[in-house]
Amino acid sequence: MFVDKAKIYVRSGKGGDGHVSFRRELFVPAGGPNGGDGGKGGDVIFVVDKGLNTLTDFRHIRKYTAGDGEPGGKNRCHGSDGEDIIIKVPEGTIIKEEESGLVIADMSGENDRLVLLKGGRGGKGNQHYATPTMQAPKYAQPGQKSQELNLILELKVIADVGLVGFPNVGKSTFLARVTNAKPKIANYHFTTLSPNLGVVDLDGSDGFVIADIPGIIEGASEGVGLGYEFLRHIERTRVIIHIVDAAGVEGRDPINDIHMIQKELAAYNELLAGRPQVIAANKIDALYEGENDDAIQLLKEEFEPQGMKVFPISAVSGKGVRELLYYVNNLLKEIGEDKITFEREYFPEQLEENLPFTVFKSEEEENVYHVEGPRIERMLGYTNLESEKGFDFFQKFMKDNGVLDELEALGIQDGDTVKVYYHEFEYYK
Repeated sequence: MFVDKAKIYVRSGKGGDGHVSFRRELFVPAGGPNGGDGGKGGDVIFVVDKGLNTLTDFRHIRKYTAGDGEPGGKNRCHGSDGEDIIIKVPEGTIIKEEESGLVIADMSGENDRLVLLKGGRGGKGNQHYATPTMQAPKYAQPGQKSQELNLILELKVIADVGLVGFPNVGKSTFLARVTNAKPKIANYHFTTLSPNLGVVDLDGSDGFVIADIPGIIEGASEGVGLGYEFLRHIERTRVIIHIVDAAGVEGRDPINDIHMIQKELAAYNELLAGRPQVIAANKIDALYEGENDDAIQLLKEEFEPQGMKVFPISAVSGKGVRELLYYVNNLLKEIGEDKITFEREYFPEQLEENLPFTVFKSEEEENVYHVEGPRIERMLGYTNLESEKGFDFFQKFMKDNGVLDELEALGIQDGDTVKVYYHEFEYYK
């Protein structure tokens, strides 16, 4: 089954906690602290596997977690590092943050490996906190917390040319004619249920990759029919070929069809409407002599002034196909080889730096203020407020992070109480 979209949860490993212990050996007085450091948590790593062409695996496994670091031990023993988790995806996969929909990475081109979430660093053992005035520290640094994200994976196939058109206009037949692809072909609507890729080989020297996109219908950009699910695959293409039924075998108007598809492409992504476009007026073998010229002439009068060249072809017999392919190949050369990639918009590495906190005045207690939030919790986890050194660090942290400024903005006065979770302090300026 072809799957081009999936939702998954990823989590890096938590860092191991530092250890608190003291050297106690016979005839060794004042052995001192010897607690070891915790191990680093495992990373979440995405890599491109060119042997994959679908996201099917993510339908069955949706939770991916790296290993946690082991805690430190006595005698300065370092905890083991957590194991990384490597997630393999097809080339062309877009990784997005689920809630915002912002792009984290485009796994294509040279970007074939990405450390998405780094594991938490291991906490320092109490051996690091010994000072001349604090020779027996009874605290250690906890391991850094893990990071987690809910992701959307979207596969956007990598092709130079995209074939678009309404169902049953001959896209699959055209692809089978010009490439080595073997798409399903039948005389009924919606035969193509997944994008088909093929390589066009022109005299063994030139060529390009072409993709047959499932039939687009009116309202596809709003989720009608199958087109919406696969429109994403045309976003990377540099040239678009409109396949239309010039003979009107299905009773459709080819001019109206092209306008309608252009409208759907623009509604889905405005950039698509600006891509170079070519029209392949298919099924000319089904036109009567004289009628052929009239149908093609109407298409040329309507679209060639807009820069969309019209080629009358027969995908069944191959008539006119060669001229179309050479024109498209030259068009690709004029455009250049730059592949279409998606800019990064979301940076998971900033999660740690942007931990929030809140400062608010109590509604139940008079002259009491609260300071809470993940950033405060993290600070309390590695700070011993009972030591002079730890308390000095705490005060500097409150000042450097703007907590004191927010308290003053709320109108705090000397002698008021500040509650930081289970700690209480009197405020003095």
